[in-house]
Amino acid sequence: MDSLFDSAAEEATPQPLAVRMRPRTLDEVIGQRHLLGSGTPLRRLVESEAPMSLFLWGPPGTGKTTLAYVVSNVTKRRFVEVSAVSAGVKDVRAAIDSARRELGMTGRQTVLFVDEVHRFNKAQQDALLPAVENRWVTFIGATTENPFFSVISPLLSRSLLLTLESLSDDDVRAVLERAVSDPRGLGGRATLAPQALDHLVRLAGGDARRSLTYLEAAALLADDITVEVVEKAVDKAAVRYDRQGDQHYDVISAFIKSMRGSDADAALHYLARMIEAGEDPRFIARRIVIFASEDVGMADPTCLQTAVAVAQAVQLIGLPEGQINLAHAVIHCAMAPKSNAVVKAIGAAVGDVRRGLIGQVPGHLRDAHYPGAAKLGHGDGYKYPHDFEHGLVRQEYAPEQVRDRRYYEPTRHGAEAPVADRWAKIRDFLRGS
Repeated sequence: MDSLFDSAAEEATPQPLAVRMRPRTLDEVIGQRHLLGSGTPLRRLVESEAPMSLFLWGPPGTGKTTLAYVVSNVTKRRFVEVSAVSAGVKDVRAAIDSARRELGMTGRQTVLFVDEVHRFNKAQQDALLPAVENRWVTFIGATTENPFFSVISPLLSRSLLLTLESLSDDDVRAVLERAVSDPRGLGGRATLAPQALDHLVRLAGGDARRSLTYLEAAALLADDITVEVVEKAVDKAAVRYDRQGDQHYDVISAFIKSMRGSDADAALHYLARMIEAGEDPRFIARRIVIFASEDVGMADPTCLQTAVAVAQAVQLIGLPEGQINLAHAVIHCAMAPKSNAVVKAIGAAVGDVRRGLIGQVPGHLRDAHYPGAAKLGHGDGYKYPHDFEHGLVRQEYAPEQVRDRRYYEPTRHGAEAPVADRWAKIRDFLRGS
């Protein structure tokens, strides 16, 4: 196996348990059954001698590096790994040149594995294109981010995209049990209590690499691994959350939808995940402010006041204390009666404007303060509402094209019910009904 990194230090240092337990064949791979079954594209590609180009997209610890290594091992191809975190265009071209020399001199093909490929900029990804197009290498790119957003189209269109899924609890449990007994792992030198096994599975969160890292840390403390030993070895459960990737969008989406569904407990869970993952609290506060008008609106006008106050408090205080303010707003938003009448109203109005329903501003409503306005008839006939009973006077306010359009349709939820009654009376009066 070749690498762009110095291997001398690696030989002097014992390999981590997760590396030692890396599967050597496709049959040893745990999980990803949708990719590994008989007749699947990955199986056919491995059984073929032709070079290939793959993108492996999935959360951390789901086996992207493992699959690349297995492809190399099964097909007897040279394995070269490039990390997009540290490598540049020069490194990529050097790896490709080395692969071409190897192919020309010995006929042996090379698997060029690029980890975190989404971190490559356009120039770095462009450098891969000749090797992929001319099949000088079997290219495998691993990414935790959506490749349709992070990978250039020419490279993606020439590759097979395989989506990996988070491992199930049973999959992680199988990984841990194998590591305890396998000679490459702990080799039976340690015992894992059933409760400790369950705890490790829970902490792993579908990440096989994390589960093995935690197991190895626990095995360094004691041969008899109990829940207490695991808790001592693992300070706290790491939160799987990529602030620049899909997890960012998935969690904030679930956060908003939980508040919309009035589930305060679920909303607080997602809030905690974002805070523990290091999400910018100002971003969270901005989303709450939007929610207060979009999903609560006039059903509870004080919700927006709370959201804005919390956004200011978070700006002033920061974390960790600011999480209390955020929780305050989340609970208020989740428990408030819901109405989307405000967002529907502005959406309908904007839609009409974009369709060309604009019309002239009625003359009596036009600005009459500047010199010459009176000669144009601006303001003529305007009736000042404060001069009339109840502050209401019947006159035309909307352009003729949208005179009969109805934008704000209040619900009967919460504080919007009396608003609905008042608006119905006002509308009927103004329209002459």
